[in-house]
Amino acid sequence: MAALTASGIGVGFAGLTALEDIHLTVSPGEVLGLIGPNGAGKTTLTNVLTGFARHTGTVTVDGRDVTGWSPQKLSRFGIRRTFQNVRLFGGMTVAENLDAAALGAGLRRAAARRCTRALLDRFDLGPHSEVEATSLPYGLERRLGIARALVGEPRYVVLDEPAAGLNEEESNELLVRLRAVPEQYGCGLVVIEHDMRLIMRLCDRLHVIDHGRTLATGAPAEIRVDPLVIEAYLGSGAVSHG
Repeated sequence: MAALTASGIGVGFAGLTALEDIHLTVSPGEVLGLIGPNGAGKTTLTNVLTGFARHTGTVTVDGRDVTGWSPQKLSRFGIRRTFQNVRLFGGMTVAENLDAAALGAGLRRAAARRCTRALLDRFDLGPHSEVEATSLPYGLERRLGIARALVGEPRYVVLDEPAAGLNEEESNELLVRLRAVPEQYGCGLVVIEHDMRLIMRLCDRLHVIDHGRTLATGAPAEIRVDPLVIEAYLGSGAVSHG
């Protein structure tokens, strides 16, 4: 079955349990929201899915066991991510950032250039293509970070707080762009985000973790009224929040 699947995931640091018996699945074309309080283990789980953290349990991609693969090998296999800090390549233009990501993903030079042009157009970054990437306004930096993760048509993309620091208008624009990604690229998305206004409208399903364990899974409408989730994370105002 085509899916990115994590089964029985556990992670410990210096005797502390960061994740315990996590089971998570996202299918191609699906948007899965990963939410929970600060310190719940969301970024640790992101690191597991993308090869940055040692763990117990298994990770499979479209039926293939990729447990223990390096981030570089996973990236070439089509598992990409963004970071809370965008981590653009300094001293390089917007276009060069995309070129470098495409070449790093295994595309040949001509294909990398075609990919860069397409992403510049799709994310409205063309007017900024020759601008040094680190001098972009913050909202455009985050947009470039997402575009960079989409080089080479990945299988699955994990976005770590893509709306962090964005104002309401920028968040609305991001929502429209992210909604289009699964259809345009055929990939599955895992989105870690604290912006509940965005996450409730964007995601097909939500996976809630708290203290390193799964608290609830389900459609946004179900999660919004789940008593355990409200108590642990959303707050009573979430029930009436549109």
